[in-house]
Amino acid sequence: MATAPSTTMTDRLSGTLLGTALGDALGLPAEGMSAAAITRRFGRVDRFRLLGSTGFVSDDTEQAALVAQALARHPDDRDHCLRAFRRSLLGWFCRLPFGVGMATIRACTRIALGLSPSGVNSAGNGAAMRAAIVGVFFHDRPETRQTFGRAIAEVTHRDERAVEGALYVAELAAFCAGRPIGTSPAICQEQARRIVTNAQLGAAIDTGRELALDGADTLEAARVCGTTGFVVPTLAFATSLFLKHGDDPMTALTESISAGGDTDSIGAILGGWLGALHGESGLPGHLIARIHDGPFGPTHLRALAGCLAMSREGQPCPIPGYSASAALARNLALYPVILGHGFRRLLPF
Repeated sequence: MATAPSTTMTDRLSGTLLGTALGDALGLPAEGMSAAAITRRFGRVDRFRLLGSTGFVSDDTEQAALVAQALARHPDDRDHCLRAFRRSLLGWFCRLPFGVGMATIRACTRIALGLSPSGVNSAGNGAAMRAAIVGVFFHDRPETRQTFGRAIAEVTHRDERAVEGALYVAELAAFCAGRPIGTSPAICQEQARRIVTNAQLGAAIDTGRELALDGADTLEAARVCGTTGFVVPTLAFATSLFLKHGDDPMTALTESISAGGDTDSIGAILGGWLGALHGESGLPGHLIARIHDGPFGPTHLRALAGCLAMSREGQPCPIPGYSASAALARNLALYPVILGHGFRRLLPF
């Protein structure tokens, strides 16, 4: 007889996806802005600012959901999982998502043309921002976690820093999910650090850890680590905030966004770790409830988490999908809002 999936495991899986969505949606309106501009325009970013009080996710969450979908379909077959992810990524790209990085655009173009490999030589954040769910799903299968994690990263990014960055994100999420609620973030991070062999990435992560342990404030950590759209500074800064504020998810996310830069991707990575560590039950539910509940919204993400939990137990599960037409309509409707925010940044007030 099949056994019911662990409630705790389902909570960690949904926490990872919803934490990614929360960090993404909070950070999206501030993407590309400086810390000073964010403070001047928004003050403390502890609510959604894109369109009223509703939060909207971007490519960070949506790609994580596509990875979850592929894992649920083929939890034990890497090659079939990769094919499913490539197909769904191309379909998603054709629905004109916003916030997509250049490496992902190039990779999706290569997929459309049937070129192999599809991944490009980029050290952007695209592979890392979607990797936490891989770690949590395979938290008790380290070799499988690394095999799937590397292959999924290379669908879009083949620079070794990007690949190892994705493996580090997955590894830290795995150690968070595999330990009891209340475990120190530092213990999880120390274990995950061992996966990184690239000298540049490893040194940056170690710098982020040292800043946190030394009590550096957020702006100092951002100045030293950087907050650009590349994986080396992103993971250094995200590590610093996770270690310093990981016991308080809301503080960690608002602090990360206040520093400016690639706020949605940094928020998404940090949110995935926080969700893996605390579970959905430890995240601010009042904000999650205000995320737009269309394609890739909370209902969809919870359904994916439940399906992943069943897949882990070897149980059949109908794979949650999303309405392609609704996704396209939402994207087209939001483009003027996104562009308006972009033009607004050019004003000196």
